[in-house]
Amino acid sequence: MSVPPGRDKSRQILNGAREVFLAQGFDGASMGEIARAAGVSKGTLYVYFPSKEELFAALVREQSERTAEHCFVLDPNEDVQAALVALSHRYIRAMIQPANVATVRMVIGVAEKLPQIGRLYYASAQERAVALLSEWLRAKVAAGELVIDDVELASWQFVIGCHSRIVLPAFFCGSSSSDEEIDRVVTFTVGAFLRAYAPRCCPSDQPG
Repeated sequence: MSVPPGRDKSRQILNGAREVFLAQGFDGASMGEIARAAGVSKGTLYVYFPSKEELFAALVREQSERTAEHCFVLDPNEDVQAALVALSHRYIRAMIQPANVATVRMVIGVAEKLPQIGRLYYASAQERAVALLSEWLRAKVAAGELVIDDVELASWQFVIGCHSRIVLPAFFCGSSSSDEEIDRVVTFTVGAFLRAYAPRCCPSDQPG
């Protein structure tokens, strides 16, 4: 398969931009610094990304979509509990990676001035994750392994449940969490989900 023209150069620029944005923040980063970090001329940089806003948007989209795909693409044949436990661990650990925390903070910081960046992150990270999880849950509902009236809302509840006590403190307080704390959140979140949506078994030998 041939590589589309410009893909390697675009990747090179995004790698350099990530380095500069993480070190300087959105407002502190300049296109000149990004060009130097990427090893390209400023003219070349502007050919691929006409503005710092467009470059940051591309970086946010790429990182968010990569995280969502890595965490939420699930095997429809996998056991429900095992799949949700593994998903929770992947998602929580991905969200609290320093680079991801820094990116989310930058998005929050610029969202008032550049609301399109906030909308982009929301769509490519949160909504994409919910869409992928919903697709898998619908397959499990169809197979009779779960009973869910509103799959989309259940997906949102699961994703937000994974944020509790781990992800939000990392975003807003810079807090770190132990493996034991992550295990606690995963166990509670998956357990609560299954108690809500696992099929109810009805005894077949009820007295007449």
